[in-house]
Amino acid sequence: MKKTFIPQTDPKAGYLAQKADIDAAVARVLESGWYILGQEVRLFESEFSEYIGTKYAAGVASGTDAIEIALRACDIGDGDLVFTVSHTAVATVAAIERAGAKAVFVDIDPDSFTMDSDHLESVIKSMGNNSYGHPKAIIPVHLYGSPAEMSSIMEIAQRYGLYVIEDCAQAHGAQLKGQMAGTFGDLAAFSFYPTKNIGTFGDGGIVTTDNKDLYKKLLALRQYGWEERYISSVPGINSRLDEIQAAILRVKLKSLDVDNSKRRKIAEAYTKAIDNADFKAPKERTGIYHVYHQYVIRTEERQRFIDYLKELSIGSTIHYPLPVHMQPAYKEGLGGEWKLNNTEKVCAEIVSLPMFPQLSAEDTDRIVDALKSYRSR
Repeated sequence: MKKTFIPQTDPKAGYLAQKADIDAAVARVLESGWYILGQEVRLFESEFSEYIGTKYAAGVASGTDAIEIALRACDIGDGDLVFTVSHTAVATVAAIERAGAKAVFVDIDPDSFTMDSDHLESVIKSMGNNSYGHPKAIIPVHLYGSPAEMSSIMEIAQRYGLYVIEDCAQAHGAQLKGQMAGTFGDLAAFSFYPTKNIGTFGDGGIVTTDNKDLYKKLLALRQYGWEERYISSVPGINSRLDEIQAAILRVKLKSLDVDNSKRRKIAEAYTKAIDNADFKAPKERTGIYHVYHQYVIRTEERQRFIDYLKELSIGSTIHYPLPVHMQPAYKEGLGGEWKLNNTEKVCAEIVSLPMFPQLSAEDTDRIVDALKSYRSR
């Protein structure tokens, strides 16, 4: 008898796990008659900033918008250069371009999949005298739930006078030496896409900061540049986290730490099953609290392994199959003058295993058995 299919991710399971509370939150908003930038958004902004450990937070319509608005709050735009990685969701780079700036690609560490700080500094030096633009910011991506090496990145940023905007789209609750991802840089951008560690049932994002002046700019930029209603002091956009999504997020924020612990338990089971040369398991650097938005392994025979899982009714995916700098829309971007060797090798080998807090012990055991069986083939 064919076994039940195990999806790689399952946002519906997250809804069902908290159905009563989520339904009540949605009903509360519908009955309130206030649907945009009301009490639910204000309360969630306060609760989320308190959880992360920042003074301020501004809800926006998506994680992509969060990065763009953060850049614009720093007056970064035409003629400016922003250093980031190519191994990321394309949203990171799309947001930079939407702000009017140019992305400069930096290689990654092959074990953590996050920005290589040594390569970052060498790239910054190489861009010191160029015709492309002015270096203005660094966007390190806390990928798959693991924080980038922020101590080194912050030192480099201070040395060259650059802003730091953390891309925390996959790192809700992740920590580096006890400090939350999202509290190192000048600003941090979070996504609440449905599959994130804390996600909406639509779309949403938020920007956090300790800087009051930047916070005021965020509030204006997310709503037409208004500092007073109907009067635009600067060109802004329409990017507002809506009340229903904020109410849902308030429910889900309460269980975020518990859900992250469940992710870590699943990851621990996978890692114990991977003790052979067929796979490279993700590594947790010293001082890192990895929240496993994704559990990503490396294998040189990726398609064979994916096909093998499919035979066993186990889902998998690839985050991300082609680095941004190799995609048709971005091949003309900056980064061609140096090699992104680690980025390109990693992208040819990665596979994401099923990872979501509601994954049952039985299904986890099936995946563990599949990893062990594949080893013996």
